[in-house]
Amino acid sequence: QVQLVESGGGSVQAGGSLRLSCAASGRTSNVYRMGWLRQAPGKEREYLASIAWNAGSTRYANSAKGRFTISRDNAKNTVYLEMTSLKSEDTAIYYCAADDTRDESWDYWGRGTLVTVNS
Repeated sequence: QVQLVESGGGSVQAGGSLRLSCAASGRTSNVYRMGWLRQAPGKEREYLASIAWNAGSTRYANSAKGRFTISRDNAKNTVYLEMTSLKSEDTAIYYCAADDTRDESWDYWGRGTLVTVNS
């Protein structure tokens, strides 16, 4: 089992920045990749970005390219999502997820952290 705890959400003005953190614990040695997804009110959950835990290679959804950056600190078992130039449409609950089966699905989820962007 892997436990994930997100932090860093909050309220920010449009154009501002936030950095989200996701601390992983438990059987992290089996984790292949970690990612960030979000769910806005009334919308489906949306993939944003992922990072290979060992190799550090990253992937981004088109909606995240250019404004969001995913990174990780293996020593701290923590993944980050740096968000810049935030817009009101970025308002959502942001979830951290982990994949330890390499099957393109997410096996573990955090509870989410709310980001509210005020215009």
